Amino acid sequence: MQQPEQLTTSKLQSMVEGFFWVLPNIGIGLAVMAGFWIGGLAARRAVLFAFARRRRTDLGQLLGGFARWSLIFTGFLVFATIVFPSIKPSDLLATLGVGSLAVGLAFRDILQNWFSGVMILYSQPFRAGDQIVSGAHEGTVEQVEARATIIKTYDGQRVLIPNSNLYTRSIIVRTHFPTRRSEADVTIGYNEDPDAVAEAAVRALSAVDGIAKDPPPDACAWEFSEAGVTLRVRWWTDSVRNKVVTGQGRAIAAIRRALRDAGVELAFPTRIVMLQDGTGEDPRRGAEEPAPGRANGAARDGA
Repeated sequence: MQQPEQLTTSKLQSMVEGFFWVLPNIGIGLAVMAGFWIGGLAARRAVLFAFARRRRTDLGQLLGGFARWSLIFTGFLVFATIVFPSIKPSDLLATLGVGSLAVGLAFRDILQNWFSGVMILYSQPFRAGDQIVSGAHEGTVEQVEARATIIKTYDGQRVLIPNSNLYTRSIIVRTHFPTRRSEADVTIGYNEDPDAVAEAAVRALSAVDGIAKDPPPDACAWEFSEAGVTLRVRWWTDSVRNKVVTGQGRAIAAIRRALRDAGVELAFPTRIVMLQDGTGEDPRRGAEEPAPGRANGAARDGA
């Protein structure tokens, strides 16, 4: 029976011999791994170059990163089979299948956002630089990343919206078309001519810098209100946010000047406030109905 010291020495000796036995395999595996690493970098650059020629840089970055890490992971599997010859490729594939299922369940949201990002970049419902509205957030798209889309709000804040939210829910792309229509309601008195006021408003808008000539501005009587007749005035500007806001301010100021020069007064709501004397009776009754004694006296006089 061997002594404990002899057992320890024999185990260490066998481990050293085993290490030197697999050392050539480790060298070959590292060389193969380095080759796959370099191949991953080359694949990423090739994908970036191919998509850059089509002006799809964001999609190229996402798919290029996926190609790179896929090759590196494949190289790691090949490295494992070279260093440990007892491991069969079929065993690795079986383990990979079970592991992929576990990873998919654990990182479901991350994978969903990644695939949504790929579909957004492929279909391009919006691009970097577009101004969009998603739920309570509105701003300019800065970049579409693997997990989220980054937008900058108009007040200078940065918002990260998960790609799955953008892909599965409705969004508004403010700058998809070159121009956007704005409108304002103007209420005039019932004694004013709606057609003449609408014509004056359109003439005023046609001379405003920043308002499109085609399609031209228009105005029409829209509805009756408590204060008067409401006109709806509409015009078109560049779809970018600052152009829309600037155009709206200039349009409202021009309409107000035109109506003032034409002698048109804007209507305002009128309210009648009636105060009671504390008896619970209508205060108008004292002014509208004669007192009972006077009524009887008048009747007697008439008799």
